[in-house]
Amino acid sequence: MAIMERGDTNGARGQPQETSVGGPQGRPPGRGSFDELLKQPRVRLWLWRAGGAIALALVASILFSVRIGITVAVLAVIADVVRWSRKDSSVPAWQKSSAAERRTEKQLRSLEKGGYHVLHARAVPRDDEGVSDGRIDHLVIGPSGVYAIDSEKWDKRLPVRTLSHRKLFHGPFNKKDRLDEARWEAEQAAKIIGTRVGFDVPVQASVAIYGPSIPWKVMRVRDVDVYAGNRARGYLRRRPKVLTETDIMRIYQAAQKALPPKYPDAAAHLDSAPTETAPAQPAAAEAQSVRASEGDK
Repeated sequence: MAIMERGDTNGARGQPQETSVGGPQGRPPGRGSFDELLKQPRVRLWLWRAGGAIALALVASILFSVRIGITVAVLAVIADVVRWSRKDSSVPAWQKSSAAERRTEKQLRSLEKGGYHVLHARAVPRDDEGVSDGRIDHLVIGPSGVYAIDSEKWDKRLPVRTLSHRKLFHGPFNKKDRLDEARWEAEQAAKIIGTRVGFDVPVQASVAIYGPSIPWKVMRVRDVDVYAGNRARGYLRRRPKVLTETDIMRIYQAAQKALPPKYPDAAAHLDSAPTETAPAQPAAAEAQSVRASEGDK
């Protein structure tokens, strides 16, 4: 979130006006804002692009012609823009071309206009047996419900198959633990958010798989929806509406406060809407209260 700096008090009403031409500390007017502009990563990136494009244009113009030089420079800038756009992510840990989480994140951005809100890389309590790593990749709240989506990159050379909707295999490997992890994380999110809002909030667990071919659209295995990663957006859009706008906002705000970011350093960039970030303590406190209530029962 951008923070606006307070203006110089010399320009306020009731303050004496300085007649010097230079700004504070003798700097010319606008120098401070220009320095701040140069500190922005995107501005520095475009300056590097411009410098590289000019260098390529000069070399190609000398070796061939001016027209070819300009063409090479333009193509180089376009290629670099495309390369960086593929790495763009609100979570620094996902800013690499092979990150499955980043690919799902990109799909989910287009759902915001349809009333969906997304929280990325949210922490949930770990289980006692170490099944879960304590992170939901994407928590989606929208008209069709609440979903905990985990993004997976698997070896594309091995086939994916299921057995009686109870077992999922990737080649010879049984993915039971991966499904149990996704289900556990969704259950924890449902309990914590439900305690916060005061009513039951079902959270559907799902796994988006990138790499191997998935021979079905959506299949529920061990209560977890499994589908190809490029179907994540369609998976959410095709479901019937079950939540009102009021319910969506209540659940979204509760989830923001109760489920802290897994990576606190990136908290300011994780969410699909600006809000105050919650500290890492509420999730543990919510989990303890849930466990205590279950013990009383």
